[in-house]
Amino acid sequence: MIALALWVFRFPLLRAIGDLLIKNDKIHHADAIYVLGGASVDRGNAAAELMKNRSAPVAFCTGENIPQSLLGEGLLLTEGRLTTNVMLRNGVLEEQVFPIEKGTSTWDESHIILDHARKIPADTIILVTTDFHSRRVGRVFRAPFRKSGITVMVHGAPSSTYDAKRWWESEEGLLMVNNEYVKSIYYWLKY
Repeated sequence: MIALALWVFRFPLLRAIGDLLIKNDKIHHADAIYVLGGASVDRGNAAAELMKNRSAPVAFCTGENIPQSLLGEGLLLTEGRLTTNVMLRNGVLEEQVFPIEKGTSTWDESHIILDHARKIPADTIILVTTDFHSRRVGRVFRAPFRKSGITVMVHGAPSSTYDAKRWWESEEGLLMVNNEYVKSIYYWLKY
C-alpha cells in the first residue's frame, strides 16, 4: 500500500522535495545587496532587477573562484567580477556595484559579508543566491547576523538550469537537488 501510494503521488512528492529547498523572504528596502558567488548570470540578473526597483542603493558581488570554462580560455575572472559585469550589462551604474573577490563557500561568504556589512555600516541587507539554495543560505547567514543586529533578507534568483516543479526530469536537476540536500545536511552538522 505504501509503495502504491508513493507511486500514485510521486509527482507531488517530487515537487515537494524540490520546493523544500526554496525559502525566499519578502523583500523591502535595504542598505545593501550582496550577491553570492556562483551562477553569475542568474544571480546578476536578479540583483540588477532589485537595483532597478530601488531595493538598495549599492550592491556587492562575492566570490573568488574562477569558473573552469574561463580558466580553460585563460580568462582569470572571478565569480565576483563576473557577476559585477552581468549587473553592469543590465544597466546598473559602476558606482553602484562592486566586486568582493573573496569567498569560496557559503560559510566563507557569510563571514566576509558580515565583516563588510559592519564596516559600511548596514543594518539591513539583501542576499541574492539561486532559488534552490535559498533555504540553506538563510540558515547559514542568520545565526551570525542575528548576533550582529543586521537584518538579513534572502532573495532566490530563478535558475536557468533548475525547475523546482520538474527537477527529476533532467540530469542537472537530479544533481542539483542531491547536492543541495547533501550540503544542507553537511552545514547543519558542521555549523
